[in-house]
Amino acid sequence: MTAPREVVRRILADRTDQPKGTAKVYVPANIALVKYWGKRDEALNLPVTGSLSVSLGPLGSHVELSRAAGPADEIRLNGAHLPADGSFAKRASAYLDLFRPRDFFFAVQARNTVPTAAGFASSASGFAALAKAADALFGWGLAPRELSILARLGSGSAARSLADGFVEWHAGQAADGMDSYAERVAAEWPELRVGALVLCAEEKPVGSRAGMKRCVETCEFYREWPARVARDLAELKAAIARKDFAALGAIAEGNALAMHALMAATRPPLLYALPETVAAMRTIWAVRATGLPLWFTMDAGPNVKLLFEAKDEARVREMFPGIDVVAPFG
Repeated sequence: MTAPREVVRRILADRTDQPKGTAKVYVPANIALVKYWGKRDEALNLPVTGSLSVSLGPLGSHVELSRAAGPADEIRLNGAHLPADGSFAKRASAYLDLFRPRDFFFAVQARNTVPTAAGFASSASGFAALAKAADALFGWGLAPRELSILARLGSGSAARSLADGFVEWHAGQAADGMDSYAERVAAEWPELRVGALVLCAEEKPVGSRAGMKRCVETCEFYREWPARVARDLAELKAAIARKDFAALGAIAEGNALAMHALMAATRPPLLYALPETVAAMRTIWAVRATGLPLWFTMDAGPNVKLLFEAKDEARVREMFPGIDVVAPFG
């Protein structure tokens, strides 16, 4: 079994580990239209299936990375110093261990423009930003594919946060994961809009990593998931190619609901939706029945992401006045 450190060693090869001052980067969060749910290798974050996402433009993670005096990493999130034994600090330091020079400590200043650990892919943008910042700090000059693999070692979905627009994560087949990376889909859709509807900004009780593992191990219907994803991926890419918004919305919404159905059939069950989540879904279904082309998707959390086109933005804002609207191709 290949260890993450071996993957990093192969990617970095003879590259320097001398820092070059301070690195400042930004990486957008992403929302999967066809979901990643389930790993074939937990250590390397290798997915059972491929997935396809759209970036969220200004919603994501800013990271400033530099050398700290020590004797430990200094990690701040949204201006607050995090204790070393906190969940985010422990994960960040463990990830930085993969390419930490001897006797080196990192100073991390992170700022999320999406809620943290609330189903808005903050871990994806966060770890992708750490990978991108390390590349800049040490001057590695990694290619996009190498950087995607490096980001994936921190959080699976981070592989998709290093490119804008539509991004496909290839599941790959190799045991070492060197063929499991994400790349931008060659398509533009200036009219597409994503509305982030924050219903609860609190940290969810069961993280995606733990929930995913529980689902794969205990849900008897999970065996049907790979075939569903393969079909949805093919249909979604075809819809994107012909700019068929109704098809894109229906595929994304159906795939999200299928994933949440797997969660409900997990033992013990995983139910991320709140009453407000269900109310929002019912509103969307009701207005769509009247002719408004509005769909939604959800990750492992209670918050809803609305999918619509620019021509309908005013009407959508009337129904959901608190949404943050993103133009991924704007």
